[in-house]
Amino acid sequence: MKQKLFFVLFALWCAAAVSAQTSARDHHRGLMRMVYAVKNYIDSSAVRGIDPSYIRVPERPWHVVARSNVSQSILRMNSTVDAEAFFSNVKGNFLWEPRITTEPSFSVGVWGGYRGYGIGYQSNVAGDKGSTLSLGATGGNYGLNVRFHRFQTDNPKVHYEGDFIQDDGQIVHECETFQRELLSPIRVHTLIADGYYLLNGRHFSYSAAYDQSAIQLRSAGSLMVGAMYYYSHVNYADDQNADFILLMNNIGHVRQWQVGVGLGYAYNWVPARGWLVSAAFMPLVTFINRLKVTAYDSNYRQLAIDDIDHDDDELPESDYRISEMAEYRRNSNLTLNSDTRLSVTYQRERWYLNAYGCYNHFRYSADNSHGQLHDWLACLQLGIRF
Repeated sequence: MKQKLFFVLFALWCAAAVSAQTSARDHHRGLMRMVYAVKNYIDSSAVRGIDPSYIRVPERPWHVVARSNVSQSILRMNSTVDAEAFFSNVKGNFLWEPRITTEPSFSVGVWGGYRGYGIGYQSNVAGDKGSTLSLGATGGNYGLNVRFHRFQTDNPKVHYEGDFIQDDGQIVHECETFQRELLSPIRVHTLIADGYYLLNGRHFSYSAAYDQSAIQLRSAGSLMVGAMYYYSHVNYADDQNADFILLMNNIGHVRQWQVGVGLGYAYNWVPARGWLVSAAFMPLVTFINRLKVTAYDSNYRQLAIDDIDHDDDELPESDYRISEMAEYRRNSNLTLNSDTRLSVTYQRERWYLNAYGCYNHFRYSADNSHGQLHDWLACLQLGIRF
């Protein structure tokens, strides 16, 4: 009886093992079929509709690219505060305008992918503390690029302007710009995703200029329609920034979402064999411009609005405490942004050297507080095809 039971269990185990191996093989075959289907789609989309006398697709599809970037972000925020309600020596409104201009940041990293589809990561080695993650997908007449960027600063340059009451009662208009040291930094995260469609994809290749998954053989230009998604998160909501938050109209958190569409033009100039110079400009009309702002109360603010005059030094910064007061959303009006790019490439069959730059400009508005971000990037990359 035990022998029969053993043989039955052994037979069931063998059947389960064979079934598992068959299932694994089927799963592997299904996965490989999907991989080959994606590969065939990428290969076919790379050559679909192009004129081979203008554009050539390299035979070696894989790319490994060493990248080095120089970038800078300029964030300018301003608020108009009824300072007379807080400070006894100020008459009327007071303009407070932090200007965050990061030092030019140098980053190094790598990008890898198949034809125009890939992912890259770069980390800053000098300048601000930050990193960039980039994703790319380009075909014969379309493309999509995504860039994540983060940075922080504890040393913004601040411009202020207002009417100050002197000891003798005279009112003097003061205007000054100074470097403000923060005990807790301002942190900024941004995401920029842009897509485009070329109206002359038969003769013009955008990917030849920016990811080198194609080679432009003759000069050509194209109108391009595009869309851009932008998200930013500016955060300086910390206890030790209570006085800074007060002068920002109690705002300590700003989140912004923008979606814009545009029509632009790009041109590829081939001055000699192996060389390519490309320029593109696309103005964007932002039709979705949403803002979520978080306001904060603090013991510093309560001290400032007290009927009894207090000295600024009466409450040390180490004792500042903030608390969330309100959160509100705003839909801003249509705004005009822009996407500008320039690229220079020299390439051979197996390798290429490319330098390109891009510039973006975004704005936001929330009642008496406004802001704008200027973001530029210059990249040098050496790529190998295999």
